[in-house]
Amino acid sequence: MNPIPGHLLHARFLRGLQRSPKGAAIRVGSGTVTYEEAYDLALRWAGALTAAPAGRPRAVGVLAGKGVGAYVGVLAALFTGSPVVPLHPELPVSRLRYMLQTSGADVVLADAPGALALRETELSIPVVRTDQDAAPAPARPLDAPRTARPEDVAYLLFTSGSTGRPKGVPLTHANLDHHFRLLDERYDFDRQDVFSQVLELNFDCAIFELFAAWGAGATVCHVPAQAYLDLPSFCAERGISVWFSTPSTIGLVRKMDGLTPGALSGLRWSFFAGEALKCTDVADWQTAAPGSVIENLYGPAELTLTITGHRWSPERSRQLAVNGVVPIGRVYPDHDHVLLAPDGKESPVEGELCISGPQMSPGYLVAKDNEGRFVKRDGRLWYRTGDRVRRLPGGELAYLGRMDSQVQVQGVRVELAEIDEALRACTGVADAVTVARRTGYDRELVAFYTGSAALSPVELTRQLRKILPAAVVPKAFRYLEEFPLNPNRKIDRLRLAAMAAGQLETEEP
Repeated sequence: MNPIPGHLLHARFLRGLQRSPKGAAIRVGSGTVTYEEAYDLALRWAGALTAAPAGRPRAVGVLAGKGVGAYVGVLAALFTGSPVVPLHPELPVSRLRYMLQTSGADVVLADAPGALALRETELSIPVVRTDQDAAPAPARPLDAPRTARPEDVAYLLFTSGSTGRPKGVPLTHANLDHHFRLLDERYDFDRQDVFSQVLELNFDCAIFELFAAWGAGATVCHVPAQAYLDLPSFCAERGISVWFSTPSTIGLVRKMDGLTPGALSGLRWSFFAGEALKCTDVADWQTAAPGSVIENLYGPAELTLTITGHRWSPERSRQLAVNGVVPIGRVYPDHDHVLLAPDGKESPVEGELCISGPQMSPGYLVAKDNEGRFVKRDGRLWYRTGDRVRRLPGGELAYLGRMDSQVQVQGVRVELAEIDEALRACTGVADAVTVARRTGYDRELVAFYTGSAALSPVELTRQLRKILPAAVVPKAFRYLEEFPLNPNRKIDRLRLAAMAAGQLETEEP
């Protein structure tokens, strides 16, 4: 195998191959795939991918559910030297069609559900099947992975599209190389580690799960939905030592009685990202995983996976917390950041987080999407995150919410996160999410909560009026057994807003 440049994302897998050729690169169910086996299979599929469109693809779609086909499929796409476009077979047909067309993918690696989903888009794109019982397209395997320049795109991700159509986010090999170099300095992952693989592959942080593991020669272990029925047993049986998920997972594990003292004692590292992380949740997780270092990571896809990190310290983190939420930490080295006040001027204390540096994407695939997000300032390009943060003593940052989470009700400016925190302090409430709904020419607040179903609106109102001004006490309360989650296991706030507005009758999570 000829050496390839270290800046390439797939060079991390090759590093793992050198460190642990006979070791397990992938574990799904009771089966494992070694580094050597994954490498050979990826070269075979890469040969088929390059033969299908008669040359190097513009981009390769990977349309498969989590499993060996998807994991090796990502490698195969990268081995062609082309960008990989991770997709999900259960995406709406119109969205899938848009993503494929916008990305320029001219060949797709798919399992059976993925091939069916592609057929429903009515796009004429060649398909290479990953099914174990399906013969690959007749083609010679590549002799070795192909190379690419640092500025070439490695991954094409799409935002959730919660405010409209999805936005394509290209991440270059250079973007990802900087990110993983920092991770190599910050963490002590080794080939004995087993990483959880929880997130869908079209979610940006799944790249962390795969390539942090493979760069160390460690194992990626698929975590199926049924594992949460008894997560401690699952983690113990498979030797999972590195955990990565969204914070919502903590509530799910707690509900299944999986956070008893020492239940997750095999964990060395625990990472949470994707939404606000509450101190109470971290404390419960730490009780179950007393030997684990816990970090709260933050970063939009446009800034390559994660761009800040805070290491949990029970006393210090609680002191720094705002509204009971763990700080997001410091911006990574080699990046500059500013906080912008509503008037667009720089604020030393609080405002919209804007970042510039080597992990910043070159810009959205559709140029008009850049307006208002990728902006010129002082002769440099910056990314406006749309997230409001506060600078804490010592220089770390606290996440306060989206810029649009601050709403005006009856002339009063309301911070929804503050109401959520007040609700969590009420007797009988486990967790809470507040949304605003239109009522004529004004807005009113609706609070969804988990915990005790016996609580009455009168009792909740009485407790909240001891904490909040009357004008910002929610007008309606809705009990849920658990919050609905979107495919990335974040609380589905859009669904809650639709329920509050009466657009959805069902409240099933």
